[in-house]
Amino acid sequence: MSQVELNIGPKIKAFRRQLGMQANKLASQLNISPSYLALIEGGKRKIDGELLLKICEELSINISDLTNKSDINMVNTISELLDDQLFEDLDIVGPEVKDLANSNPKIGKALIRLGDILKKKDHELVNKIEKLSGKIVDNRKNSFPGEVISDFLQENRNFFPKLEEFANQIFEQIKQNNRTRYIALCDYLKSEYKIEVQDIIPEEGKPFSKIYDNKNRKLLLSDYLSLETKKLHAAAQIAQEGASDIINSYLDTFNYPNEESKKLTKVALLNYCGAAILMPYKLFHSECKKLKYDLELLQNTFATSFEQVTHRVTCLNDPKLPGVPFHFLRVDVAGNISKRFSLSGIEIPRYGGACPRWNVYSAFSRPGVIQAAVSKMTNGEKYVCIARTVEKGIGRYGQKKSMLSIGLGCEAKYARDFVYTENLDLNDKKSEIPVGVSCRTCDRLDCSQRAFPPLHKKFDVDINSRGVSVYVSD
Repeated sequence: MSQVELNIGPKIKAFRRQLGMQANKLASQLNISPSYLALIEGGKRKIDGELLLKICEELSINISDLTNKSDINMVNTISELLDDQLFEDLDIVGPEVKDLANSNPKIGKALIRLGDILKKKDHELVNKIEKLSGKIVDNRKNSFPGEVISDFLQENRNFFPKLEEFANQIFEQIKQNNRTRYIALCDYLKSEYKIEVQDIIPEEGKPFSKIYDNKNRKLLLSDYLSLETKKLHAAAQIAQEGASDIINSYLDTFNYPNEESKKLTKVALLNYCGAAILMPYKLFHSECKKLKYDLELLQNTFATSFEQVTHRVTCLNDPKLPGVPFHFLRVDVAGNISKRFSLSGIEIPRYGGACPRWNVYSAFSRPGVIQAAVSKMTNGEKYVCIARTVEKGIGRYGQKKSMLSIGLGCEAKYARDFVYTENLDLNDKKSEIPVGVSCRTCDRLDCSQRAFPPLHKKFDVDINSRGVSVYVSD
C-alpha cells in the first residue's frame, strides 16, 4: 500500500496512552524498534498502509479515528486569534489557517498558547486600568479560566484508564444495589483513611462547599449542598487519598503555563475519578446503551445530578468499549463558556461566545426542560444537540442560586442511539437550525443575529443599503 501522508503520529501516541500501554510494548507487538515508533509518534516518519492497519488492530481503533480532523478546535481558535487588530494588515484567509493546522499542528498549538498569554496580559492590564481609574473598560475579550483544563481533556480524549480501574475497585467494595450511597462513601473514608465526614451549616457570611482539614482528618461538607454534590466531594476525597500517584502521572504528561492551571487540572481529575466511582465505566456504559442516553433516567439510576451525568457520558472513550462521541459545553446567561469539550467534531469557540442560535442559549427561556434540535453547520455537517438549565451554588431559603445551561450533542449519524431524536425528523430540512461556531468565523450572510461582521468578508457600511444585519450589506 502507498504511504499515508497524514499527521497521525501524535494521535497514535494519544490512543496508546489512553490504553496505558508502554511504547516498548507496542513497538514489540508491531515488530518495529522503539526508536522507530518514537519517530512515528513524533510525526517524523511516514506510515505505510499495512503498518497503519496493524497499529489500529493493536490499539483497537478504526483508521477513521486517526484520519479525521487533526484538532477539532484548532482552525477556529487560530482564526479567532488572527481577528486581533495586530494581524489585520496580513490579510490571512481561512484556507491558509487550515493548511497550518493540518501540516503543522504543533506550531498551531504554540500560536494558541501565545494567544492565551496575550489575552491574559490584556485582561490583567485592563483590570489595572479599571482599578486606577475607577472606570469600566469595554470592548475587550476575556478568556475563561478553564482553557488549560479543556486542552488537557481534549488531548486525552477525556478518558483516563488507570483512574477508571481505581474507581471500579472502590465501587466494587462499597456498592449497594449497584449504587454508591453517601453513607457508604463516608464509612469508607473513615475505615480506610481515618477521615471523618461532617455535614455542617456554614457560619453567616462564611459560605463554603467543602473544607478538608488534613491535620485533624476531617472533611467538612456544607449542608447547603445537594446530596448528589456531597457524594461527588466524598468520592473525590477518596481519589485524593488513594489515586494521587495515578493523577500526578497523568499531570506530568502535559505542559502547563503556570502552577495554578496545573492545580485546576488536578481538581478536574479528582472530580473525574469521583464521578467514575459513582458511575463505574462498564455498568454506566451498559445503562447508557440500554436507555439510549436518556440523561434523566441515568440520573435517577445512579442517584447523581444532571450535570454529573452529562459530564460522565463524554468520558466513554475506551477504544475497547466506546460510547457515542459527544461534545459538551456549559454557559451562563451572559454567554460565557465555562466548560467545553468536543469529540463529536463540532467546533466550540475558545475566546468568544458561541453562535446565539445554539439551543444551549435558548434553554434559559424554559428552565429545567430538555430541548432538542438538529443543528446544521456551515460545512453541511448535522448534529443532534440538547440543552437544559441547571442551578448552581450554595444557598438557603431566600438566597438566589446561579443558573447555567448545559449543552450536549453528537453527530446526526448516531441519532438511532440517542433517545432525544425520537421526536425529531432528521430528514426535514425545514426543522434544521442553521448555526455557526461564532459570528467572526461564520460565513452565513443571511443571519439576522450577527453580533460582529464575518472575518472572511471586508466590512463596509452602506447608508443606502442594508442586508438582514447591519454587518452584511449584500
